[in-house]
Amino acid sequence: MARLSKQNHIQLLLTVGLLSWLLPGAGYFVLEEKKRAIIIFVTITLTLCTGLYVGSIGIIDLVGPVPLYVKVAQVMNPPIVLAISHYTAGGGYPVYGWPNEIGQIYTMVSGLLNLLCIVNVLSLAYLGKITQEGE
Repeated sequence: MARLSKQNHIQLLLTVGLLSWLLPGAGYFVLEEKKRAIIIFVTITLTLCTGLYVGSIGIIDLVGPVPLYVKVAQVMNPPIVLAISHYTAGGGYPVYGWPNEIGQIYTMVSGLLNLLCIVNVLSLAYLGKITQEGE
């Protein structure tokens, strides 16, 4: 990467962070870590899809009587979860028992994994700036 000014570096951090939330692995792709980007995308997407398959879209309910930690963890997924939540807000998709719990666990894990990857890509972008200044 070329030498960045402070303003450009802040824009890079914001762009990388936002892209990582919108599409898992996109921030790594911007930082030219293509293999890592593909691995992150596949892992988070498959974990989220597995949770939705096991528990149906009814497990994404951000307005219903679901514990707060479930809602926060699920929001860390890509914005498709917000669209699903808007669609299921009426409560027309009841899910009970083990499929509900296992589906919630999978979607929570994918959301928290996405959050971890966002923090990591921001760290890599920030440390890239420090090492460039040290050269």
